[in-house]
Amino acid sequence: MIEAILQYDFMLYALLGVLLVTPLFSILGTVVVETRLAFFSDALGHSALTGVALGVILGLESPLISMCVFAAVFSMLLNRIRRSRVSGSDTVISVFSSTAIALGLVLLAADGSFAKYSGYLIGDILTIAPPELVVMAVLLLLVMVFWMVFYNKLMIMGLSEPLASSRGIRTGLIDNAFILILAMAVTFSIRWIGILLINSLLILPSAAARNVARHARGYLLLSVLFSLASGLGGLAISYYANITTGPMIVLLSAAIFFVTIPLRKFIKN
Repeated sequence: MIEAILQYDFMLYALLGVLLVTPLFSILGTVVVETRLAFFSDALGHSALTGVALGVILGLESPLISMCVFAAVFSMLLNRIRRSRVSGSDTVISVFSSTAIALGLVLLAADGSFAKYSGYLIGDILTIAPPELVVMAVLLLLVMVFWMVFYNKLMIMGLSEPLASSRGIRTGLIDNAFILILAMAVTFSIRWIGILLINSLLILPSAAARNVARHARGYLLLSVLFSLASGLGGLAISYYANITTGPMIVLLSAAIFFVTIPLRKFIKN
């Protein structure tokens, strides 16, 4: 593994990508798990396909701009409807999620571009480039600052939004800010993690950490540790076994989650 990293630039970039993406998603994942937004983040991943399709239709050299713009609009609209409680939250999210992925498939199929962009479904972290690493580092820094400033407020909001409002917390503003950051992180990482897998990487390490953590600080540290372990392990195994990196990372994350389930009653008692 070390020789490969030293010999091939793409492996070095992939390693740096893992070191940035995994803590980014584990930090976001702690909030997603605690505020019960797992379905919401899954819908954001599905919306990326429509963003890709719009980029193709508009003739953009890279669909990243259209993906980010569509993700921002999609996430704000979905969050507004979800918060209005016109219907059950899970129902609204399911409708948006299925509509977004179906629309993306139809548009790409009609344009004849689906085969070209089907790689977005499973991703490939080995294609990450230095400019993208810089953007990912900026995103990680932004998420860390946001987590330190607003984590407690988000937890109170997840427990009871009326309670949070009574304490002077600007629930709508903070919630929208988090959703927008989540949308940008998910959308920007889609090409390396994949639409079908990205929500698993976001949820599994944090869910595993929640099983065994005793307090908030341990929760975050364990989430980052589990995410890094699965990321680095998945990259190493995929290199030697010649298999796709994203699915291997998710499988290791799932294995860690299942191991923590029987440990939960011993550690928390």
